[in-house]
Amino acid sequence: MTKPTFLTQTPIAHRGLHDAAKPENSLAAFRAAIERGYAIETDVRLTKDNRLVVFHDDTLTRMTGITRRVNELTAEELSKIPLAGTNERIPLFSEFLKELDGKAPLLLEIKNESGANTKAFIGKISEALEGYGGEYAVQSFVPAYVKEFKRLRPEILCGILGTAESKKEDFGGSRIWRIKAHVVKNMSFNKKIKPDFISYHFTDYPQKATEKFKGIKLAWTIRSAADEKIARRYADNIIFENYHP
Repeated sequence: MTKPTFLTQTPIAHRGLHDAAKPENSLAAFRAAIERGYAIETDVRLTKDNRLVVFHDDTLTRMTGITRRVNELTAEELSKIPLAGTNERIPLFSEFLKELDGKAPLLLEIKNESGANTKAFIGKISEALEGYGGEYAVQSFVPAYVKEFKRLRPEILCGILGTAESKKEDFGGSRIWRIKAHVVKNMSFNKKIKPDFISYHFTDYPQKATEKFKGIKLAWTIRSAADEKIARRYADNIIFENYHP
């Protein structure tokens, strides 16, 4: 397997190179990252009508002021909602890929869709990437997603996301959220999943699990040169926002 060099060599813009005029995960933010020569990290999740969109949160509240879940609206409904009061809209994943068109490397995070069938969800993402010629890698907090994507596309590098500081709301209020948080912190399924890289919160390095892992290590989310200096003690590359590495 040829390892994408961007995972270790090119700083990765978190949800694009965004600011007040170019909201996160907008086509404008992605264009800005391309122009500066950065790799792009972004997110993919499902709509009510089972289409793929580029959006981070479960809910629309933070980015649009609308108190609805993303998967409660159709792709058409979502396309009409302004992002952070700008003229930018929530892109379809297909629109994003057309805009990206291999002009920058892609690190794609598959968001947790608790009500979705894993094989169907991951299969839809894999199908959307069929024929895409750009360099990319995939990551997720959900081990089952990583395992399934690796099964469908063994030639693509896949990674596990981790953090030592999960909260109950990170797991939708699950009654067993502490167990899930333990799994995320320790990346407990790594031995079974065999991720090609890990992507860990930079202030949580080093952990026993991160030290044990011998592959590529990414650190998120870096917001200053001082943060970057800390992260690079442990990680091969950074996922950043709000400054230029």
